[in-house]
Amino acid sequence: MKMIIEVLKHSLMITGFVFVMMLIVEYINVQTKGLWQHNLSESKWKQYLLAGVLGAIPGCLGAFTAVTLFSHRIISFGAVVTTMIATSGDEAFVMLAMFPQKAILLTGIIFLIGIVAGFLTDKFVPQKHFAKRFSHNELPLHQEEKCDCVPPGNFFSNFGKPSAPRILILVIIGLLFLGTITGEIGPQKWNWVRITILLTSFLATMIVITVPEHFLEEHLWDHIVKIHIHRIFLWTFGTLLVVHTLLHFIDVENWIAGNLYIVLAVAVLVGIIPESGPHLVFVTLFATGSIPFSILLASSIVQDGHGMIPLLAESKRGFLSVKGVNIVFGLLVGVLGLLIGF
Repeated sequence: MKMIIEVLKHSLMITGFVFVMMLIVEYINVQTKGLWQHNLSESKWKQYLLAGVLGAIPGCLGAFTAVTLFSHRIISFGAVVTTMIATSGDEAFVMLAMFPQKAILLTGIIFLIGIVAGFLTDKFVPQKHFAKRFSHNELPLHQEEKCDCVPPGNFFSNFGKPSAPRILILVIIGLLFLGTITGEIGPQKWNWVRITILLTSFLATMIVITVPEHFLEEHLWDHIVKIHIHRIFLWTFGTLLVVHTLLHFIDVENWIAGNLYIVLAVAVLVGIIPESGPHLVFVTLFATGSIPFSILLASSIVQDGHGMIPLLAESKRGFLSVKGVNIVFGLLVGVLGLLIGF
């Protein structure tokens, strides 16, 4: 029962953060009339750099943001590959604590590998399926639409007769804010992750309070709440529950320690698991000198913590495709590293 509660809390945190990021992305796109989206679409290299930076941010929030941008067709499939290779999930915090210099070196290496992998992916992997799959998610723009950040006159003018969607969205964000500030959802200690969730929740609240009813219902309610949120939550909860249950019965660390001759293959396969936990096995083995840097690097390339779970909810083929590309690069880099003794 305790495990189910923990999985539920983690699922609520992931879904809540993705939700508020979707609100903010939609709002910025309308306020700028899509200029930032157009600017990114003009240059794939800008997308790769942004994606690499999002991936290099410790934790999974950057990866969640990249999936949000991809699901709205703002960045390419290759850019998502860049993010997922460049991210080490929550394990980045552990590596920075245990071996900071090598952790920074590893982050720099996977950042560069991610950019190269993203470029090659967009060059050789057909994009037609993803364009079709996410066509209904493309951020809608209406030339006649005007969304004032602060309505003239009364700041709370939308609350004369607030609509049910506005109230429900505010309740959802309010519960996320309250759960985060009390430590019931997300990190229990104050850190940048907790602060980021609170800040984005506050921004989302201001957006929901001030936007016109047309914007709220068409962009936020019909587009985000009805289409995305329930699916992201159910897949996140189901995936985390299955993974936690399996790990509870399988002693991964001892099994790997007794079969080091296939540790590279195991590291790559374990990286497929969308969970910030199994990778710690390889972090620990490297810290104790049991495995070389190349195996830790290969594991870091393939694994992405919880970052891919929202994409799994949106597109199973997209999830498998990203993992497939990451496995190829992880194996190539790992084998090359072992051959040269790195």
